[in-house]
Amino acid sequence: MDENKIMLSERDMPQAWYNINPHLPAPLNPPINPATGQPLGPEDLAPIFPMALIEQEMSMEPWIEIPDEVMEVLKIWRPTPLRRAFRLEEHLDTPARIYWKDESVSPPGSHKPNTAVAQAYYNKQEGVERITTETGAGQWGSALSFACQIFDIECDVYMVRVSYEQKPYRRLLMQTWGANCYSSPTDRTEAGRAILAENPDTPGSLGIAISEAVEDAAKNENTKYSLGSVLNHVLLHQTVTGLEMKRQFEEAGDYPDTIVGCVGGGSNFAGFAFPYVEEKISGQREIDIIGVEPTACPTLTRGLYHYDFGDTAEMTPLLKMFTLGHRFVPAPIHAGGLRYHGAAPQLSLLVSQGVIEARALRQNDVFEGAIMWARTEGFLPAPETAHAIRAAIDEAIKCKETGEEKCIVIGYSGHGHFDLAAYENYFSGNLVDYELPQEEIEEAEEYLPDIE
Repeated sequence: MDENKIMLSERDMPQAWYNINPHLPAPLNPPINPATGQPLGPEDLAPIFPMALIEQEMSMEPWIEIPDEVMEVLKIWRPTPLRRAFRLEEHLDTPARIYWKDESVSPPGSHKPNTAVAQAYYNKQEGVERITTETGAGQWGSALSFACQIFDIECDVYMVRVSYEQKPYRRLLMQTWGANCYSSPTDRTEAGRAILAENPDTPGSLGIAISEAVEDAAKNENTKYSLGSVLNHVLLHQTVTGLEMKRQFEEAGDYPDTIVGCVGGGSNFAGFAFPYVEEKISGQREIDIIGVEPTACPTLTRGLYHYDFGDTAEMTPLLKMFTLGHRFVPAPIHAGGLRYHGAAPQLSLLVSQGVIEARALRQNDVFEGAIMWARTEGFLPAPETAHAIRAAIDEAIKCKETGEEKCIVIGYSGHGHFDLAAYENYFSGNLVDYELPQEEIEEAEEYLPDIE
């Protein structure tokens, strides 16, 4: 076996997704219809999602079989390697063993197609001709563009304005796979026009882009909406990552003491960590599970655990989650995929229960860790991924100080080949560390709905 890389064969790929719902330490609060104040039924979601995904969203079955058609596409890049970061370990002079689960090897370069392929498949099965979505850094938009191209579905992507301007090559990648990409807010929707009228210079936000995509889908026949994070079925599809990783650690004869991943909406982190959560809750294993976010958008670390809208224009159902308020517009940091006001309800519940630890890091510290990684391991991480790398470095330094020989694993969610402008800003000293003022959080939370 190559000590630097633990691979699986196609026959070792998971045949079913892991659903954490029946194993949560407390019941998950249901999504609420804001018009009635009552829990949503399948009929409430049918205008924007195919029924198969609605059933997965509400399922209490622990395992949901992966369709053969989805498996055949996933095999283009899966199973993904679990690698050992020997050079980083040596550079840090740490007794820690550092691994990384490499999701950057997919065609779009991230974990996102794990769910994009599944969602495009289920939409195609229901006869959907067009899908709308939002994207922050462009990872999700490019992944759904890729998936829609495979299943011959039209794709329209609303990309947060600041990322649209910062990351032109992500836009071009979407176009290459046949999608249309728009800088959000746009004048194509009522939600977009209202935001532009209020603030023409807004950098945009995922909440705004979601409003536009949902409105577009709801108003057009044969069109559905697709979300790249937050919802239960999205996190479900991502569990192929953690399930593969479990097999790979068995092959390596090792087991993680610490799991570290970045958190925006929560899908990458959940897919990577959820297959280990049951073992922690049941007491089978002692394991630290750490979700990392930016100080500019400290949803899990400083947000309120409360029902809130998933979008700015209040078009989505209400979800019980950690939130900074749906009117919150984050600072234009380069980790665009981590600029969301809320977090996945399943993940939020686990943080509220103390099963998962949340941390927030400053942008310059994160990029310092990214450069250290690139100069030791050779791979250039996405700014989002770099948050997990920085936290893992900090944990490895603690091991050096204490002498503990911990096994640390990083959720390497994507490469940074289209993020070189961010690295240029770091090298030129133009990256600003932004810590969200408490008064801004309090102001944004004033608009939370009355339902707690």
